[in-house]
Amino acid sequence: MSHELIALLMFSSMMVMLLTGQRVFGAIGFVAVASALLLWGDGGSELAFSAGIKLLNWYPLLTLPLFIFMGYMLSESGIASDLYHMLHVWTGSLRGGLAIGTIVLMVAISAMNGLSVAGMAIGSSIALPEMLKRNYDKRMVTGVIQAGSSLGILVPPSIVLVLYGMIARQPVSHLWLAGVIPGLLMATLFVLYITIRCHLQPELGPSLKQEERQISLGEKIRLLHAGILPLVIIFSVIGLFVMGITSLVESSAVGAFAATLAALFKRRLSRKVMQSTLKKSLNVSAMFMWIILAALCFGAVFDGLGAVKAIEYLFLEKWGLTPWEVLILMQLTYIFMGMFLDDTAMLVIVAPLFIPLIIKLGFNPIWYGVLYTITCQIAYMTPPFGYNLFLMKAMAPKEISLRDIYHSIIPFVFIMVFSLSIIMAFPQISLWLPELVFSN
Repeated sequence: MSHELIALLMFSSMMVMLLTGQRVFGAIGFVAVASALLLWGDGGSELAFSAGIKLLNWYPLLTLPLFIFMGYMLSESGIASDLYHMLHVWTGSLRGGLAIGTIVLMVAISAMNGLSVAGMAIGSSIALPEMLKRNYDKRMVTGVIQAGSSLGILVPPSIVLVLYGMIARQPVSHLWLAGVIPGLLMATLFVLYITIRCHLQPELGPSLKQEERQISLGEKIRLLHAGILPLVIIFSVIGLFVMGITSLVESSAVGAFAATLAALFKRRLSRKVMQSTLKKSLNVSAMFMWIILAALCFGAVFDGLGAVKAIEYLFLEKWGLTPWEVLILMQLTYIFMGMFLDDTAMLVIVAPLFIPLIIKLGFNPIWYGVLYTITCQIAYMTPPFGYNLFLMKAMAPKEISLRDIYHSIIPFVFIMVFSLSIIMAFPQISLWLPELVFSN
């Protein structure tokens, strides 16, 4: 049996197991270990142990639980709620104002957390009830929360870009800065869409009632203080790291410490808040670790089969594709895989196969990291098995059906595809800022 056929059987077996409802790490890990035993006998069992040791020696992975802790501390202590209340007051008088405020909130949460899951949880618990209570269209609000939360894996400190930097051997500081303008561009396009759509169809996002808008200018200015703490935390994480004062791991520790100090400053650091933050951080961190461990095993078997050379031969020699055709095919592959896997599993399995080819074709790996991340955002929201779709269903009230959720993401997916096309056509959109900052 050829190595190409073995690789295809492994991938299809993993997909079948996922369709049966198995946990992601269980399906990936089982296929990897079973394939290793069948291919190399008893010696194949060492693959799992080797992947475990490699994971435990991966020092930058310490950033993962620390960034997750930071996000949950801000959520559980109510600092994110204060920020949304401020945005609620300042944008509520506009048509679709609460939806616009939600997008701004999601950008802020992304800049304090680096995970889409945290944005989804905060948006569903804080913004969703407020918008539904004020007669916003349910499809509009679920689409806004899903699209806004997806920015968490693009806007720094993106954990996905940290993992990409480790695998691609690229500086995380460059990747973080490369994600800033594309992230803000996408958020701006979301806001423009909401503004235009709600202007044409006011019933989708009505402005606040007159009695809710009767807040003095002094009170509005006082509420702006809610944005100071998040700005300090964002600077403590990204600013110090980009300036070279802290390392990547140190910046995540500073962020976690700053979030805890912020909760203490607000007099909200109770035993209950700390207990809830630690429990949720541990659950999400353990989930990531298991997925990375399983994906490392799977990737090791792929590498042992010579999959990198096989893909290079298939794309360039057998099919005779041009570099841009190869790039587009890779993006389509990520979108397809994203229907079944989360971004971490995709990254650890496929990136080691694609990145060497990207560099050989002459593309910039920093730019490609941004393209990969945006494609993950699209895949997260693509039916039938997009990760964000089912997460939204689990968090949304009963009156919002899965059909509503599927319909809600259509315009936002088109906006994401449009953004991806612009950044593919004009790489300097993502490369300009890191080149400017690190030119000296």
